[in-house]
Amino acid sequence: MNSNFQINDPSLESQWRAIILFGKNSATYKFAFAKAILGLLEANKTALTLEELAVPFSMNIIEHLKKNDKQGNSNSSTFLNSCRDFIKGSISDEQLLSTTIRYGFTNVVDAFQNVNGGIIHNPFYDKDYGNGYKRIVLRDDIFRLKESVQFANLDKEVDARWNLVETAWNLKMNPNLLEVKHDVLKGELYLESDFMRRIDITSVREGLNGYQKGKCFYSYQDIFISRGDAQICAVDHFLPHINKKFHMNEQANINGVWNLVLTDPKINSSKSSRVPHRKFLDRLYNRNEFYIESKHPLAETIINQTGRTKHERQRFLQKQFNIALRNSILEWEPNVELPGSF
Repeated sequence: MNSNFQINDPSLESQWRAIILFGKNSATYKFAFAKAILGLLEANKTALTLEELAVPFSMNIIEHLKKNDKQGNSNSSTFLNSCRDFIKGSISDEQLLSTTIRYGFTNVVDAFQNVNGGIIHNPFYDKDYGNGYKRIVLRDDIFRLKESVQFANLDKEVDARWNLVETAWNLKMNPNLLEVKHDVLKGELYLESDFMRRIDITSVREGLNGYQKGKCFYSYQDIFISRGDAQICAVDHFLPHINKKFHMNEQANINGVWNLVLTDPKINSSKSSRVPHRKFLDRLYNRNEFYIESKHPLAETIINQTGRTKHERQRFLQKQFNIALRNSILEWEPNVELPGSF
């Protein structure tokens, strides 16, 4: 098995997702900034001032502070303290806006489009702080992104990633003990903290979609994660749940994130409880390695469930595939498979 994920995929959707999934997470400002930009695109403005960005930016931070107080690695933050004061009612809207403009964007405007030490191939905006301006000038590519099929999924993907990052920070758990679990009935990912208290993180669909680039795992057709969409994607056990007891005998959790993929609903119905053709095993390995490269709780969970090294993870998947095949006999392939890759 070879890990061949294209983190630098040239598509605009993949470049946006690279920012959200692979950019540094020293603070959650980039998530608030991303949501602010996405929300303001509807106005079709070619430039956004810091004053225009400040309201949705700060409100997004405030909503998350109400649930999880830790939103950055720094011990002190003038901007975050101002948001906390606003929640307590000790400062006004105007004071919050002023502090946000002055301190909230100090690093995020420059760092947002930087992934793995370099700027993405197609930047979505240019910084314009000259001639009395403090704004970002939007490029045509971000409006092309807005018109893309996958645009409807992007805001929910930002929320999912944000929830995962802040939950890990606030639990202060040893990564080796971190176990993101799957609630089959509720379709949610959750963690258990001290005294087995359950903490819901995000929906499975929203948490997994970005790592499949919004595509069906088997057919590469576009999929959608909105609950209001009649064609909402299905959450599939790559290796069938029906063989759960045989995998449990080998200490493997078939409900683990490593075995969950998103599929087109018709493709999922066609697959049912059959075992996918072995060519998809490489795809599953690659998808899981994509998580691991992204450095967040799902990555630690997959490592804990499947192995500390690539070789161990390859052997684990092959062993589980063999178990599933012994108990299913037939391999399955979709009747539709578009060209593509993750």
